[in-house]
Amino acid sequence: MSISTTGVLPRAETAAPKRAHRWRAPSLRRWISPVALVAAWQLASSTGALPPDKLSSPWTVLQAGVDVARSGELGSAFVVSLGRVGAGFALGAIAGLLLGAVAGLSRWGEALVDPPVQMLRTLPFLGLIPLFILWFGIGEETKIFLVALGVAFPLYLNVHSGIRTADPQLVEASRALGFTRAERLWHVVLPGALPQALVGLRQSLGVAWLALIVGETVNADAGIGYLINNAREFLRTDVVVVGLVVYAVLGLVTDALVRLLERRALRWRAR
Repeated sequence: MSISTTGVLPRAETAAPKRAHRWRAPSLRRWISPVALVAAWQLASSTGALPPDKLSSPWTVLQAGVDVARSGELGSAFVVSLGRVGAGFALGAIAGLLLGAVAGLSRWGEALVDPPVQMLRTLPFLGLIPLFILWFGIGEETKIFLVALGVAFPLYLNVHSGIRTADPQLVEASRALGFTRAERLWHVVLPGALPQALVGLRQSLGVAWLALIVGETVNADAGIGYLINNAREFLRTDVVVVGLVVYAVLGLVTDALVRLLERRALRWRAR
């Protein structure tokens, strides 16, 4: 007695293997150089090769961070800085997205918007601080608008370029299928521009923290920048390093959040 395999093999052959998505831990090799740098830093401090008035040791910096956090000073400075960068990023992102969309979707828009944006982009925006102080004073507005200006340009460039470099074959195919202009924009142009727009978002977040560092050195009475300046007056290099580490961690966290958003939003791309 034999068992027929008719109909079994084709089903087995057509069954597509499921790809298991497993979480991968970061490679330990990426930790070798950071750990080695911290160890060399601690060794130089312990042997006296690196004087504490120039740069405190990692252990001293860690202790200072714990003390500042326990006192509540670091937490309040963190909240103030986060609010500034959030407000500035929102304003800059709205301006960058709108201007990039107008310049990318319309020839007239590009002719009218792109030249002044390119001229402003070439200016060192940090050099505009004296002008911002004359316009907005030394309050929160100067710091927020400085962050917004730094955010707007990278986002504008990437959105504009992403829209302009949309696949012409896909656009033509959607036109042949009878898509309206709005449908082509929603289903073809914007998805095609999304990868580059997310790159611009990552760049903008990096510039936002850089602009905030500079902005908070302008007569600030709160925030991480104020904490750093105050520590500098008392030669507390350990607290200065704590503030810089907080800036760096915030930058890494926001970049990781955008990368997570990128993986979720661009799941349609071939891996």
